[in-house]
Amino acid sequence: MMQETSFIVIRGNSMRLDGGTMFGNAPKALWQKWVRADERGMIDIASNCLLVKTGNYNLLFETGCGAYLSPDMKARFAVQEERHILLKALSEQGLSDSDISHVVLSHLHFDHAGGLLSAWEPDREPALLFPNALFVVGEEHFRRSKSPHPRDRASFIPGLAEKLQATGRLVLKQGGDRLTVGSLTIEFFQSQGHTPGMLISLIQAQGGTVIYTGDLIPGLPWVNLPITMGYDRFAEKLVDEKKQML
Repeated sequence: MMQETSFIVIRGNSMRLDGGTMFGNAPKALWQKWVRADERGMIDIASNCLLVKTGNYNLLFETGCGAYLSPDMKARFAVQEERHILLKALSEQGLSDSDISHVVLSHLHFDHAGGLLSAWEPDREPALLFPNALFVVGEEHFRRSKSPHPRDRASFIPGLAEKLQATGRLVLKQGGDRLTVGSLTIEFFQSQGHTPGMLISLIQAQGGTVIYTGDLIPGLPWVNLPITMGYDRFAEKLVDEKKQML
C-alpha cells in the first residue's frame, strides 16, 4: 500500500538583499519590472522551505537564514524577524524540530542553513537543532564549507560543518546518488554554477516528481534562462545547468 505524501511550503526568516547583486548583470530597468526595490535598492527575499510528510517521516528541505545572527549582523543582512520563524511554521504543522527525520540542504550558505541553529542569545553560542534528523549535504560542497574560497567565505557559518559532523548523523551525497525514505525516492543532481557541489533534489512520489532547485533557480524571475545572481560562482555554467534541469 502506497503511503500518502504531503508537500507543504513553509516559511523561514526573511531578508532584504541588494537587488543589483541578486540579478547579476541584468539591468535594473529589466529586473524592477519583476521585483520592487526600496530607496536603497534592496528587495525582499523569502525563505521558502519544503516540508514533506510521508508515513512516519518528516523531511525538511532547507532551513532559511534562521535567527542565530547577533543583532548587529541581523541589521547588516536585514533579517526581518527576531524570532525563529521556521520553528513557528513547523509548530503550525503540529511539529517541532525534534520531529524532523531528515534535513536536506542544497548547500551550507547561511541563508539556507542558518535555521539549523537556535536563536541568538547574549553570551551563548547557538546550538544545533533537529536532534533526531539525518543531515543530508553534498559531499563536495561539505568539503568547500570547511575550506571556503575568500570570495564566499562570508557565506558560511563558522563551526557549522564541525557541528554537523559531530552528530554522527551527517549523510554526504554526490550527483546521481539516491536516497529512499519510505515510499519516496530522492535523486540528487549536482550543480556547480552557484557554489561547488550544490545538490538539487528530485523528489519522486506517487503521481509525479517535485524538484527543489535551491539557488539554481532562487525565485520566479530566475526561471528566465539568462538571469543569474552576482553571488553565482560561474554564471554561464549555471545557465547551462538551469537549461538542463528545465
